[in-house]
Amino acid sequence: MADEAGSVSAGGDASGPWQALSSGFEEARAREDSLDRLVEWPAERALLGDVTGLSVLDAGCGNGAKLVELARDGAVSSVGVDISGSFVAPPAGVELVRGDLSDLTAVPGVAGRTFDRILFLQSFGYAADGVRALQRARELLTDDGYILLTRTQPIRYALERAEENGTSLGQEYFSTQPFAYQHRAWDDRVTLTKRPYTMSDLLNTFSAAGLWIETTVEPQMTADNARRYPHKQAVLDRYLGILMFTLRPRR
Repeated sequence: MADEAGSVSAGGDASGPWQALSSGFEEARAREDSLDRLVEWPAERALLGDVTGLSVLDAGCGNGAKLVELARDGAVSSVGVDISGSFVAPPAGVELVRGDLSDLTAVPGVAGRTFDRILFLQSFGYAADGVRALQRARELLTDDGYILLTRTQPIRYALERAEENGTSLGQEYFSTQPFAYQHRAWDDRVTLTKRPYTMSDLLNTFSAAGLWIETTVEPQMTADNARRYPHKQAVLDRYLGILMFTLRPRR
């Protein structure tokens, strides 16, 4: 997901808003100047490296397009899970399943299996309980498997709220109150609810789930792309961008 939320509000059905948002999200991600295309996916792909012969579980896969690309690059026996249920047609070796990433071990097609790579690409914030979600994902890893997890830099949200509320960066960064949010680039008729988080929240969640950080990356645009898309570089200059972690179980 290109922008994450803690929960959604619409008639009590968590999947309803994402069915409404999914097409707008995919259209935004497909644009030439999308930060997902310019920054996030290239960095994610570099962290994954050669996926030939590896099984991948994409938790919060959107329409499944990234998993399909990994399958074309050699990934096998892979599964994508998303609550929206709006998927592309999967090729052989890829199964796309409607389900909740909060407990992957309970999702049909996932339970009882193991995976070499488990992805939470801007989707982890949707889990009802982050520690439990990662603990369940850890149970699904092969002996040499790892989790690739990405989250928006929390300072971005704090700065946005400070600008909107006329408060300070520190006040908003350490706030624990959920806040409503409409994503104008997707569909501003749907309200999302975000849970604020700090860097210490993230690190403590990983530790509580029995995971250690192998690699941390804060990707930026290449110099060439920064010249071609100065409006996107301005966003990164102000709001800092995204954090990426590879996480392995503590043995």
